[in-house]
Amino acid sequence: MTDLPHKLSDEELAQTSSITLSHYNQHAASFWAGTRDHDVSQNRQALLQNLHGAEPFRILDFGCGPGRDLKIFRDLGHEAIGLEGAERFVELARSYSGSEVWLQDFLRLELPAGFFDGIFANASLFHIPSQEMPRVLKHLRAALKPRGVLFSSNPRGENEEGWSGQRYGCYYDWPRWCGLMSAAGFDEITHYYRPPGLPRADQPWLASVWRKPAL
Repeated sequence: MTDLPHKLSDEELAQTSSITLSHYNQHAASFWAGTRDHDVSQNRQALLQNLHGAEPFRILDFGCGPGRDLKIFRDLGHEAIGLEGAERFVELARSYSGSEVWLQDFLRLELPAGFFDGIFANASLFHIPSQEMPRVLKHLRAALKPRGVLFSSNPRGENEEGWSGQRYGCYYDWPRWCGLMSAAGFDEITHYYRPPGLPRADQPWLASVWRKPAL
């Protein structure tokens, strides 16, 4: 691990995606078995309760994995669209959720402007190298409607990034993450640590909810 920000070459930057996605493709079945029953209802509710307007909402599940939360959003009656970079996860998510799932690399996003009421980024944004995070956050902001909401949950840390096995990750503390989101044009709604009900030292996840200002 190295302190943020860590400047990567173009080749190194491409490898953060290709190697990480290869890992998820190779371990898709075991990942699904290990995360299928995780209870992140607190996170889904944090997004849904802050969405603006009349239901059903159009929600992007950013880094939807095999489709656990994507299916729940759809079952609740919302227009849920998944986005995932690992081909195997895309196949699983389409089959499991019955929803549309877009195959896109997080570093090469092609999203329609002003399209989504909410974006649910649960355990996904931390894979984006720090030097690319401002650009990606602005891209996600542009994809939201005015007053749209972005939820994120990431493993927290001491502002460092690097490889953990075959997965690349960035680990921010709250002041650094807050600064990134604010610089990208988001207003904070709330933030909290997970799992709930534990001492802070036993809460490795930092969750936060953000709103795109109205025009």
